[in-house]
Amino acid sequence: MAQPILVLDTHVWIWSMNGEIERLSAQSRMAIEQASATGSLGVVAISVWEVGMLESKGRIRFAEPCLDWVRKALTAPGLHLLPLTPEIAIETSRLPGVLHRDPADRMLAATARILGGVLVTHDHLLLEYGNQGFVSVLQA
Repeated sequence: MAQPILVLDTHVWIWSMNGEIERLSAQSRMAIEQASATGSLGVVAISVWEVGMLESKGRIRFAEPCLDWVRKALTAPGLHLLPLTPEIAIETSRLPGVLHRDPADRMLAATARILGGVLVTHDHLLLEYGNQGFVSVLQA
């Protein structure tokens, strides 16, 4: 059976690509390494937008221009850019249970749900949503 896609929350993607693996749990590091090796690691398209917004507001800094960082980060072994499909867009507007209105978090949850994947996050609201059984999550 194929390994489910591991969907990285934006901050997990940034930490992983910037070599800040000490910020990740041992379990999430191992899962990311396995997903990378099997080509089942994903970043949702909205994360590219989030990176641009964070960088433009000075909340994160890169040693290179933001677009160069994104392009390089998207070439990581086993990593795929996960598009916003019609199914995911509709799911975003119809998520079960209660999840706050942040569109990026809703897209992350919807993408993991539609693809049958596991969302790797440190966001306590997404972890709680997962603990309620609405999406598979892994504590970053």
